[in-house]
Amino acid sequence: MKTLQEFIDKLDSLEFDKMYGNDFFLTWEKTEDELEALWTVADALRNLRERNISTKVFDSGLGISLFRDNSTRTRFSFASACNLLGLEVQDLDEGKSQVAHGETVRETANMISFMADVIGIRDDMYIGKGNTYMREVAKAVEDGNRDGILEQRPTLVNLQCDIDHPTQCMADMLHIIHEFGGIENLKGKKLAMTWAYSPSYGKPLSVPQGVIGLMTRMGMEVVLAHPEGYDVMPEVEEIAKKNAEASGGSFRKTNSMEDAFKDADIVYPKSWASFAAMEKRTDLYGNGDFDGIKALEKELLAQNAEHKDWACTEKLMKTTKDGKALYLHCLPADITGVSCDEGEVDASVFDRYRTPLYKQASFKPYVIAAMIFLSKFKNPAETLKQLEEKAAKRVSD
Repeated sequence: MKTLQEFIDKLDSLEFDKMYGNDFFLTWEKTEDELEALWTVADALRNLRERNISTKVFDSGLGISLFRDNSTRTRFSFASACNLLGLEVQDLDEGKSQVAHGETVRETANMISFMADVIGIRDDMYIGKGNTYMREVAKAVEDGNRDGILEQRPTLVNLQCDIDHPTQCMADMLHIIHEFGGIENLKGKKLAMTWAYSPSYGKPLSVPQGVIGLMTRMGMEVVLAHPEGYDVMPEVEEIAKKNAEASGGSFRKTNSMEDAFKDADIVYPKSWASFAAMEKRTDLYGNGDFDGIKALEKELLAQNAEHKDWACTEKLMKTTKDGKALYLHCLPADITGVSCDEGEVDASVFDRYRTPLYKQASFKPYVIAAMIFLSKFKNPAETLKQLEEKAAKRVSD
């Protein structure tokens, strides 16, 4: 186990001042130093908690969560992160608020933020909507703080939008860093981000987009694989290409799952809806065309069913690097013979990787906590040092 001082020394070598007082929307808006600072703080907070040292840096305050889509891991990770730092969590249930009566985004944002230090939002269902909404909330609380309405400006954390899922992908990356023994060991490693069959439709694009937008910054050989017609946002593909060029890695697309898996060090087979389909669904919802939505769902389920051979099988896993690629999934996975008749992954593959998958998920609370920590404390290294020196026990012996 590293000492806390090693994490502090690492922070002292990085430039990340602009994270103070700032939000976290998209990973590619952050510099390499800022990303590494976040992973370093996440590991430092975990180090303190594992040594039974309290990390409560807030004496009071709220973390506001707004989930416009279902969630287990991210919802509880946000609550855990806030609690880890000493904040209480309050869910904003729009159905029980005045939003239904026409309350504006500006008004809602200010009314929920009087004693809030962070707002976490998941809004991932509609193309062109989620990330835009988050930025509107951030602007509203910034104005509220400037105008003297709010004593502090709450930090906005993207808990998944239509473009990116930064808390998931940053946790995935930290898991990879630990599995391969450091960022310096990732250059040249092959990562396959592949579509996989699911008996459901309309899964967001933000995970595959987040993966190709982040992993290409590590000098890795990133392959995006999907059947024809399951494209992601073209602008995110362009970001991945530019990232790969800058990092000395590579990014390419293929319509073959076998090609993507061959000699891969890491595989991430997951279902998603095509960018074109998600755009169409957004338009249908916007027009209140529910018959059109039902017809689109039927069409997309039939389209999915044409690609049932896109599955993470034992046979495919044997073609990876030494037959032992690291298997990743954001969970829940569609497991063949368990959660569905046919799905993304063989039950035997999933069971073999169950422990590392749960470890992968365990990094998310610390990643979210680090996002909050770096935004709220001007000198995070000194704050971490003070926590260790104080040595307040989290649990009394």
